Amino acid sequence: MEKIRIAYFGTPEFAASQLEAILKAGYEVAVVVTMPDKPAGRGRKIQYSEVKKTALEHGLPLLQPEKLKDPTFLEQLASYQANLFIVVAFRMLPAVVWQMPELGTFNLHASLLPQYRGAAPINFAIINGETETGLTTFFLNEEIDKGAVIMREKVSIRPDETAGELHDELMVLGNKVVVETIQKIENNDVQALPQETLFENQPLKPAPKITKEFCNIDWSQDCQTVYNHIRGLSPYPAAHTQLVSESGEVIDLKVYNSEIEACTPDVAVGNVVTDNKKYLKIALSDGFIHLIQVQQAGKKAMPIADFLRGTPLNGSWKTASK
Repeated sequence: MEKIRIAYFGTPEFAASQLEAILKAGYEVAVVVTMPDKPAGRGRKIQYSEVKKTALEHGLPLLQPEKLKDPTFLEQLASYQANLFIVVAFRMLPAVVWQMPELGTFNLHASLLPQYRGAAPINFAIINGETETGLTTFFLNEEIDKGAVIMREKVSIRPDETAGELHDELMVLGNKVVVETIQKIENNDVQALPQETLFENQPLKPAPKITKEFCNIDWSQDCQTVYNHIRGLSPYPAAHTQLVSESGEVIDLKVYNSEIEACTPDVAVGNVVTDNKKYLKIALSDGFIHLIQVQQAGKKAMPIADFLRGTPLNGSWKTASK
């Protein structure tokens, strides 16, 4: 049994959780690779990635390359003599990097591959109304998210679950899946399956990077589609809409939580109905979407009653056309 020495690649909180799990399981992390520090927020203060914070807490060697093909970085990375690379929520690695370790490079992806390849698998599983998703570990190859599968672990998606809630659930499950994948590799117990063998006669659904335009709510769709869109983008980057008064006043809103009222509305699609106290709902073809938690531009997220207390919608209001 060969002793495992790991080079760990990751950036956000999701990846920091798995790094902690690997260390807790007693594996040696020879070096951690994360993105360069960048200014963030209104004060443009330099912020460390969550993975960097974890690496520093444990006194781990750290590399933060601007370019992954930089000869100096490649030389530094090779000097740590890691024989297994692990990638979680990081940039695409060039072949010169992922081909380096003798035991290979594996990635943790937040879907049941081959479904939902791409940058936003958690969001799109909910947006598309899936009732099940999961995690996959797979060996990297030349194509994004298409390498041979080592492990898959399924989870159910609740009908009202948000992307944020599913993210946290998968983050915890990922700790177990990553450690078990390492154990399989360590024990030479891997039977990696080409993704082509996992096709289930269903069209493949992609999970591309989410654009600002995609976050705009299309109120011409049915209630369930809009509801899924809102929860699939909550809390980040958040679904977005504009309310427009008959006099031309415009209010920009992010929508974090909503509810469906199934009925046949007696007002046109896109019309706003509110008592200016407790509820605000938008008419759709097959019912209303109640806005439950919103955030007005420049303000904090708040329950709809608090929003209406500060911004009563007098007169006739509609949603802006997408």
